[in-house]
Amino acid sequence: MPNARVLEQKQQQVAEVSEKLRESACTVVADYRGLNVAQVTELRKQLREAGVEFSVLKNTLTRRATAATELTELDAHLTGPTAIAFSREDAVAPAKILVEFAKKNEALKVKAGVLEGQVVDASQIKALADLPSREGLLSMLLSVLQAPVRNFALAVKAVAEKEEPQQA
Repeated sequence: MPNARVLEQKQQQVAEVSEKLRESACTVVADYRGLNVAQVTELRKQLREAGVEFSVLKNTLTRRATAATELTELDAHLTGPTAIAFSREDAVAPAKILVEFAKKNEALKVKAGVLEGQVVDASQIKALADLPSREGLLSMLLSVLQAPVRNFALAVKAVAEKEEPQQA
């Protein structure tokens, strides 16, 4: 029978993981088996720079957390060594970084994820990784919104230049 202090620590870990699952914009579950220390360190560095938390968690504790957050569909993917990336702000960053890293290092396998409260499989995580970043999407939107104004300004300028020689 577990010691009361150990049991309390485990309950605290379950509560922390549950909170991260609830608050995360995107969570990605990956199998890191086969990566060496240098590769894992590089992956952690890339994720940290993007504001993504990367943790290796016990599957049993994670299953308890998924039960508390009603994400039990994720339990099927919690087998073997499991690392989980949590991102509160950017929904694309963990998927993009892990998928790109997996392309270079075949040992890393993206298993599944949670996107805004919905469990998604590896193919959907890979599709999410192909999307431009939030900043890229905003710049595309801005250029679309600026196009009519820019075209109008060019048309007015062309008319003014055409009228100028006629007046002279």
